[in-house]
Amino acid sequence: MFVTFEGLDGSGKTTQVERLRARLEAEGREVVAVREPGGTELGEGIRTLLLHGPHMTAWAEAALYAAARAELVEEVIAPALERGADVLCDRYVDSSLAYQGVARGLGVERVLELNLPGIRGLLPDRTFVLALGPDESAQRVGASPDRLEREGAAFRRRVEEGYRELAARYPARIVTLDGLSPPGELADRIYSELHAELRRGS
Repeated sequence: MFVTFEGLDGSGKTTQVERLRARLEAEGREVVAVREPGGTELGEGIRTLLLHGPHMTAWAEAALYAAARAELVEEVIAPALERGADVLCDRYVDSSLAYQGVARGLGVERVLELNLPGIRGLLPDRTFVLALGPDESAQRVGASPDRLEREGAAFRRRVEEGYRELAARYPARIVTLDGLSPPGELADRIYSELHAELRRGS
């Protein structure tokens, strides 16, 4: 299965990726866990530019994310899925749809069109959005925010609205969970949501 985790910074995505990875590996499954942007030499370079680089236009930002994502799919995600591994991704195309499509005002459809050729049309089997309010996100980010984390409460609110819009658009794929729930509770809920599909794919 291809499973992605989304949400505002500080929502606990990375924690849930690691918990699910451990649980699946304990069952004897091969699991590949990756993050966006990153996971390849090019992707890590783009990550540094996006998170710590200079101001850039919204379309330049969207194009850089799309480039890093295309490389990750080509080098890591597609080969892993082809050999039967489960892939867990900390952010994927929905991040661009929420951040650049909605929060930056570029449009969900236009940003999706930018990404689809590079990712070979590959969308996740299931996406978990860990919902977290803008204020809670700011509190969890800490004292050294990156370029996007410095955007402020209004931007984070638009991203939050973007994720709600995506959940309404793609209800069969996107599951929204309360990011304030205890991590163990969230991990159990995520595993429960996936269990039937994982058994079918065994």
